[in-house]
Amino acid sequence: MIIETINGPQNLKNLSINDLNILSSEIRETLIKKMSKCGGHMASNLGVVEITLALHTVFNSPIDKIIFDVSHQSYVHKILTGRKDAFLYEEKYDDVSGYSNPEESVHDFFNIGHTSTSISLACGMAKARDLKGEKENIIAVIGDASLDGGESFEALNYAVELGTGLIVVVNDNDMSIPENHGALNRLLNELRDNNGVVENNYFKSLGFEYILVRDGHDLDALIGAFEKVKGTNHPVVVHCCTQKGKGYIFAEKDREKWHWARPFLIETGEYYGGVPAENYGAIVAQFLLEKINNDSDVVVVTASTPLCIGFNAENRKKAGKQFIDVGIAEQNALSMTAAIARRGGKPVFATNSTFYQRAYDQIEQEMCISKCPATMIVTHASVYGHTNDTHAGLYDMTLMANIPNLIYLAPANKEEYLAMLDWSIDQTLAPVAIRVPWTGVHHVQREIPKDYSITKYDTVVKGSKVAIIALGGFFQLGENVVKKLYKETGVSATLINPRFITGIDKSTLDGLKSEHILVVTLEDGIINGGFGSKIAQYYAADDMKVLNKGFSMNIPNRYVPSEWMSENRLHTDQIVEDIKNILCKKYRGNYLNNS
Repeated sequence: MIIETINGPQNLKNLSINDLNILSSEIRETLIKKMSKCGGHMASNLGVVEITLALHTVFNSPIDKIIFDVSHQSYVHKILTGRKDAFLYEEKYDDVSGYSNPEESVHDFFNIGHTSTSISLACGMAKARDLKGEKENIIAVIGDASLDGGESFEALNYAVELGTGLIVVVNDNDMSIPENHGALNRLLNELRDNNGVVENNYFKSLGFEYILVRDGHDLDALIGAFEKVKGTNHPVVVHCCTQKGKGYIFAEKDREKWHWARPFLIETGEYYGGVPAENYGAIVAQFLLEKINNDSDVVVVTASTPLCIGFNAENRKKAGKQFIDVGIAEQNALSMTAAIARRGGKPVFATNSTFYQRAYDQIEQEMCISKCPATMIVTHASVYGHTNDTHAGLYDMTLMANIPNLIYLAPANKEEYLAMLDWSIDQTLAPVAIRVPWTGVHHVQREIPKDYSITKYDTVVKGSKVAIIALGGFFQLGENVVKKLYKETGVSATLINPRFITGIDKSTLDGLKSEHILVVTLEDGIINGGFGSKIAQYYAADDMKVLNKGFSMNIPNRYVPSEWMSENRLHTDQIVEDIKNILCKKYRGNYLNNS
């Protein structure tokens, strides 16, 4: 196979168009085979095969700098830049990450998993190049959906003023994660439909030279376009129209499902394992649709991640005008959500934990200072969410739980989650965030509070000496610790479900002082600045010993959740061992007699 001879971009230079077309087929077969085994961003990478081949055929990487937006479409780039073995051979599949990574190759410049950044980065690279008096090409590769993000416009707006050579390759597949939205999407479609000749050319209006490649899978056309702009001394946009998921029939037909794929059977396109019969996506989608049907003020807002709350195409259709997808633009989404609430609507915004980082200012300024009573659902906020450093859902508590006026709730089970959501949608006091437990759907038979306006912890088991405060998705871990601790030591520990990430239940914490010497906090997030640190700070002036259990900030680029739990001593036996060591020191080894 030709792919086996590709050890770097230099091996492409003398290949014929026929050879490159054969290579493109081999790359697609390789990608499909690998992702069928280990999952990954599938449809986006299948769509950029020819663009990436043409870029590396024409330009001279790494002297010429190719910067991938999001970098989740950089698999083909990795194959062509000396990392093909990690795609060809199963035993080497884990040798590379799913995003560009400077630690892997000199052909990568940034490790980025969030969107709309590549044009800004390219502007910076171009400025540094000019200051040094050098001449290399700087190329930003960005998807049409990523143009929705505010940073991409900010960079486009400035690029012409920079007054230098800069190439922006727009991979236009007419999709975001679900369907694309907004006026810019319509303008791009007009350019597609009219061969690039329209009255209102968005890119020309900003001062860019504009070139359309109507068939972004035509290597001849792509190479010709890139040869034309090579060495440019001014900003140029090369608009390439592609098909997301090209080369795999199931991904072509359902581009939303195959944006990111779990391991699957190639012949049928069926995911292995399937989705649990009971999952929070389906549960909350049904709940929200019922709220929508009963209350015309309720509106669901997303930023290209509707599936995180089960709003598939069918559910989006059912919601009608009470559903909004603003595209990959979290800042706009959060500001709109705040304004809907201020005007008397009942908005519910939802996205993954990692993407809330992109709109911190809007949450703090528009949402919280003005006390807009909106609801924010935080999904994938767990060690079991996205298992890499660019998408880790472990920062949100440190990020959001320190914003004044925000109520941040952590349900431990389905009944609490829906009760919190029901209360939040109808209350008018403050903005509320709800951290969805990502450790499975659990149930309780106990009566669940309907009002969360006052911080009140739930003491589930009353004991002595040791108190376990187990937050949200780690509550069941707390249950296991209490059982094992009693079995091994005879210590009957108190078990508390705090329910609140923000605020302190002083009454409950003060009540522990008389009969407890150790408080253990368990949280599915980083320790620094997290939930447990607030408990430790509260007891700082007392004799109470506090053991915070959570994750360090040193999150690996890729990790196996059980292994990362073990490294942070968060398995049940490890936690119990740490508790026993503290008790031994306190009671000089005689804690069994002091139970």
